[in-house]
Amino acid sequence: MKKTSELFGARFAMDYGEKKNTEVTETVQGILSRCSIRRYTNQVVPDDLLDILLACAQSAPTKSNLQQYSIIIVSDVDSRSALQRLCPSTDWLVTCPIFLVFCADMRRNQLIGEFRGYKHENNNLDTFLNATVDAALAMQCFITAAESAGLGCAPISEVRNRIYEVSMVLGLPKGVFPVAGLSAGWPAQPGYVNQRLPNSVVVHQNRYNEACLESEIATYDQRRHDIFPISKDRQLHTDIYGVKETCTWSENVARQLSLSERGEFRTYLNLQGFDLS
Repeated sequence: MKKTSELFGARFAMDYGEKKNTEVTETVQGILSRCSIRRYTNQVVPDDLLDILLACAQSAPTKSNLQQYSIIIVSDVDSRSALQRLCPSTDWLVTCPIFLVFCADMRRNQLIGEFRGYKHENNNLDTFLNATVDAALAMQCFITAAESAGLGCAPISEVRNRIYEVSMVLGLPKGVFPVAGLSAGWPAQPGYVNQRLPNSVVVHQNRYNEACLESEIATYDQRRHDIFPISKDRQLHTDIYGVKETCTWSENVARQLSLSERGEFRTYLNLQGFDLS
């Protein structure tokens, strides 16, 4: 069992010395040391294990026990190939042993209302948010369970880049939309622990506080750069902003968010039956 000082040190690239040597469970150690895995062996994931992992996903917290999400297992070869074409950056989509799509699902409860003779009056922004959170919580429970069993996972937001076509491949009716994909399998190579923002930036005591944000980010940028410098080919929007000799995390984040992404998402959701008013 690793010391928490070592686990924290790897996650935040900070020297915790002997200050954090609390004994933790295997689950906590797994979460603190988790990393995304995108390359898998050809070994099949047994159906019994997949059933257990899906049951873990369905054990996630859910708003008012409304369970407003669905999980689509994509195993059909043609469907995988079609999704690969729509998600070109996810080049392991065709070959990964497991590919799931976690969806926000308002439709099921709309139909249940019809079964019971009630009108569904909650097609609104709050339901959109609750369904999205339900799907995300289910995906995280699946990930935690899968990684505890030795599998590797990688969430995939790229399924929303061409969301109309992805929805057609998956046969999504109105009231359902894809939140994220998830690949899983037995790791073919180790991943790496990605350094997160320090606690002092993310965690606030009683009131939101950004007084030292700029200096904290500058320090964090340097720590990350010392471990995983961003190569020139991974710098974003170089056609607009050029190539920097040193490109930090915050530089790349600012570049990414300087251009609008998925601008058609609201239109898609409206056409898909979600009233966001």
